[in-house]
Amino acid sequence: MSMSVGQSGGDTKSLCEINTTPLIDVMLVLLVTLILSLPVQTHAVKLDMPPPPANPPPPPPVKPEIIDLEVDFDGTVAWNGHVMTLPELERTFRPEAAKDPQPEIHFRPDRRARYEVVAKVLAIAQRNRMTKIGFVNTAEFAND
Repeated sequence: MSMSVGQSGGDTKSLCEINTTPLIDVMLVLLVTLILSLPVQTHAVKLDMPPPPANPPPPPPVKPEIIDLEVDFDGTVAWNGHVMTLPELERTFRPEAAKDPQPEIHFRPDRRARYEVVAKVLAIAQRNRMTKIGFVNTAEFAND
């Protein structure tokens, strides 16, 4: 690209310089492409580990005991069909929490049961560190 600088007379200088901005842009694109296309170098340390046993036996499957805990509409609490009071329930939970594996509690509160009784039963289970508690037959609580 030529350009006229200076006087309009006979001594005109023409300035011929190349525009380097596009060249720098191309160089940066090529540099980024090169950096991204290089494989990532991994530094690995070789360790000689002992081989695993040929056929380790699988651990025996242990199914936990299932406890059906029901709360009736009148506040009656039933442990596997046996009616008990809340203090009896607390005493029954203590040895069950110490078992390994801990039993699963399938909790079935009646739809018309008072929230207070249900909350007390759940609090007793929590206080005795029972961790496997699930609500079953919750279809009856669905909106009609």
